[in-house]
Amino acid sequence: MRILCIDYGDARIGVAVSDPMGWTAQMLETIQWRGDVQKPLDRICELAGQYQCPLIVVGLPKNMDGSSGFREERTREFMERLRERLPEVEIKPWDERLTTVMAQRAMRDMGINTKKQKGRIDQMAAAFILQSYLDSIQK
Repeated sequence: MRILCIDYGDARIGVAVSDPMGWTAQMLETIQWRGDVQKPLDRICELAGQYQCPLIVVGLPKNMDGSSGFREERTREFMERLRERLPEVEIKPWDERLTTVMAQRAMRDMGINTKKQKGRIDQMAAAFILQSYLDSIQK
């Protein structure tokens, strides 16, 4: 069973997918979008079908103190739209605090210019979110 994960953003959405055994997360792609929410919804629906994912994990941006903010509200609205489009797929929020920072640090450690690779950062953040989720269910 593969699991899809998204790191939602207003301009880019990072996407990762698990291996078929559900052990490891792999970066998949970045969906570039601005304004028309149908584009990312269509692509995520396409990917969920392609990989036959019964579950999509969505990174939920909490404030560092655990409180909710504007970003979380926008993400939850997007999750509701996904649920409407994919009623047979479970849409599960997952804490994403610091995953973008972790992705930026990992890319810098690899010698990759993060300013030129913003889309890759989003993919890597999605992979970190998904790996965190996978690790939690394997304990």
